[in-house]
Amino acid sequence: MARKKNITKENLITWYMEFVLENNHDPKSVFSFAKEHNFEEADFYKYYGSFEAIEQSIFSEFFNNTIKVLAKSEEYPNYDARNKLLSFYFTFFEMLTLNRSYVVYALKNKDLKSLKSLKHLRADYRTFVSNIGIEKIDLKQEKLEKIQDKATQESSWMHLLITLKFWLDDTSPSFEKTDIFIEKSINARFDLMDIKPLKSIIDFGKFILKEKVNFN
Repeated sequence: MARKKNITKENLITWYMEFVLENNHDPKSVFSFAKEHNFEEADFYKYYGSFEAIEQSIFSEFFNNTIKVLAKSEEYPNYDARNKLLSFYFTFFEMLTLNRSYVVYALKNKDLKSLKSLKHLRADYRTFVSNIGIEKIDLKQEKLEKIQDKATQESSWMHLLITLKFWLDDTSPSFEKTDIFIEKSINARFDLMDIKPLKSIIDFGKFILKEKVNFN
């Protein structure tokens, strides 16, 4: 009898992706999956509790690998929020393109907003957006600032889903239309989120209240 293999998390992800692409469905059981690749079934559960957990991990790994690539850039830490987000998008979608067959299998014609396989990616991405320095209004009230942070995270997540849907449907060479969509949509979002004019209005309002200007 052949000696059982020592496996890694990366092995399981690779074997799982290969299996679903070759068979167009999940493995029938962890037992059959382990037998096919000659490892102990118990070793599977050291890393994942189910095949659904692997699916969630795959999209989280796409995110983690994107962050690793960005971390290698000397310029990236000095970028403003807009360019950090653009860099993330271009790198992330390059990562997805390298694995397009699997991503299409996992996501095409499905409701992305409620898909469990994107659960970890959603959490990772929302944290990322919170930490890139998007300028916000100083509301001087913790509860309101939390609402503002949540709104920024959620709108950013929805934008990523919309871009993902666009990319899934994109048939242009090298997905060049997706690149255009990314650049134009992110620039438009940041232009709309430009709080400098709003800050001026708020400052003016505070001045009016402070000075009790009488318009009568």
